[in-house]
Amino acid sequence: MKLVIGLDGQSSGKKALEFATGVAANSETCELIVVYVIEWSPFSFQTAEENAQRHKRREEEISIAMERVVDPAVAALKKAGHSAKAIVRHGDVADTIDEIAHSEGASQIVVARSSAGGLTSRLFGSSTANLVMNARVPVTVVA
Repeated sequence: MKLVIGLDGQSSGKKALEFATGVAANSETCELIVVYVIEWSPFSFQTAEENAQRHKRREEEISIAMERVVDPAVAALKKAGHSAKAIVRHGDVADTIDEIAHSEGASQIVVARSSAGGLTSRLFGSSTANLVMNARVPVTVVA
């Protein structure tokens, strides 16, 4: 079994990790794939210089996310005896997590409920809601 765990860099991500760890503990073999998506849209018009700066900034963002969020989570999972790996990508959160789950052959996605609210969330939906509605594998949302 493979579980994709979507982290958001907030305390709610720890709840998703705890839930997935519990599921993994009840399975003989379970790989935990810790995923962090940096929201990014390719739909912008930029000069070549701006694109070069953007590429450098994207690489820095991935490095920071690995160092501060994903690597510590994976290290803790491995220390607890679980098979785990990390993936950090740029993109639409829901689409990217779904794509990773699909390409990795995951049987389930575990995410925490989004804490975002307000008018924007009601009009466009949260990443969590979009993932639940469109994922190709079951999604567990941890409160």
